Amino acid sequence: MKNLVVIPTYNEKENIQALVPAIFARSLGVEILVVDDNSPDGTGAIVREMQKSMPQLHLLSRPGKQGLGKAYIAGFRWAMDHGFEGIVEMDADFSHRPEDLGPLLKTMQANDFAVGSRYVPGGRTVNWGIIRKIISRGGGIYSRMILGFPLNDWTGGFNAWKKEVLHGIDLSSVESNGYSFQIELKYKALKKGFKGAESPIVFEDRRVGQSKMSLKIVLEAFYRVWLMRFK
Repeated sequence: MKNLVVIPTYNEKENIQALVPAIFARSLGVEILVVDDNSPDGTGAIVREMQKSMPQLHLLSRPGKQGLGKAYIAGFRWAMDHGFEGIVEMDADFSHRPEDLGPLLKTMQANDFAVGSRYVPGGRTVNWGIIRKIISRGGGIYSRMILGFPLNDWTGGFNAWKKEVLHGIDLSSVESNGYSFQIELKYKALKKGFKGAESPIVFEDRRVGQSKMSLKIVLEAFYRVWLMRFK
């Protein structure tokens, strides 16, 4: 399969210049698309410089910060327009490890989509405080109870999709833009009858930079799960 890794960025210059070579070093045959929201720290300029020696690296520049969900949807559409068959979501901050990418791709190839899961045997989190663990694990249990599908990691953002799934769920109908974006994608795919499987990952806290998580994003997920269920 022709696979693309989509990495949204906003002020990730330290991470992106290390992550891109780390992914290519795995020799998985993937290409990479960085979706940069006009980062003030010059992330886009760094990617453009890297492109000179990395023809499999692509850049989609957007005029300003518009949210994670919209960045991913823009990346998904770019991928499908350019003939990619498998599309991976991946964070820029090394919380998603390059060494977990290969198993995730294999899981996707055997299914319609793959979820990088912290909550199946072999999966775990590293350097997390108790509050963050409660929010993440509780959010997954909460989503599973309300939405009714036996998925363990609803909120995780390290996922791989076959293009048919993204076509089938109608990206224009996706309303979430924050923490709940990942939940909505998975729910729409499962409701459409697509088959997903979980692949264990080790989720590490970011190496450098500031987290984009906020109370507003968590609260959005709390009520949007009910909107998904009953809309």
